Amino acid sequence: MKALPVGDNALLVEVASGEEAQALHAELVRRRAEGSLTVREIVPAARTVLLDGLTDPARLASELAAAEVPPEPPRAGNVIELPVRYDGPDLADVAALWGVREAEVARIHASTEFRVAFCGFAPGFGYLAGLPSRYDVPRRATPRTAVPAGSVGLAGPYTGVYPRSSPGGWQLIGTTDAVLWDHARVPAALLSPGTRVRFVATGPERTS
Repeated sequence: MKALPVGDNALLVEVASGEEAQALHAELVRRRAEGSLTVREIVPAARTVLLDGLTDPARLASELAAAEVPPEPPRAGNVIELPVRYDGPDLADVAALWGVREAEVARIHASTEFRVAFCGFAPGFGYLAGLPSRYDVPRRATPRTAVPAGSVGLAGPYTGVYPRSSPGGWQLIGTTDAVLWDHARVPAALLSPGTRVRFVATGPERTS
């Protein structure tokens, strides 16, 4: 790990992989919950974790520099289930990339338990990790100018759900009616880092 100062009271911790970032985030959240770490915010990203509101960032930087990222603890907490229709316009392309039938894409995706690695891009958008690396897919060569809200997409190692209509280049495999962001709800975001997620197939499955 490499801990870099950010202003007077924050650190940006760099790690080697997304898996290490998730494990470090889980460990830091655990420490804050038990009272051994005083910090205002812990914000994970693809390969970094930002800690803001530290009382002694230099001391924590020295501690982290000499430490190893601990194994990610067993997943805890309730699982959020998102109903999904596997009817996306890129389903056939993903099936071809995976070397399976379209119905098998739906089966593999719906049988996976995901975890929100980090959030970004748009309010309510979570980057969900969980699929084995053999199912990584590239972004579309030509992004769409408008992706409908509720679209379920794949890009690289992640699954994501578009919380609102926006441009995007992810491979779209399905649609959900779940509301990912509602400013009148507390919390407004349905998904947050560390949340466990499963997709539940609804409607007729494709047999091709």
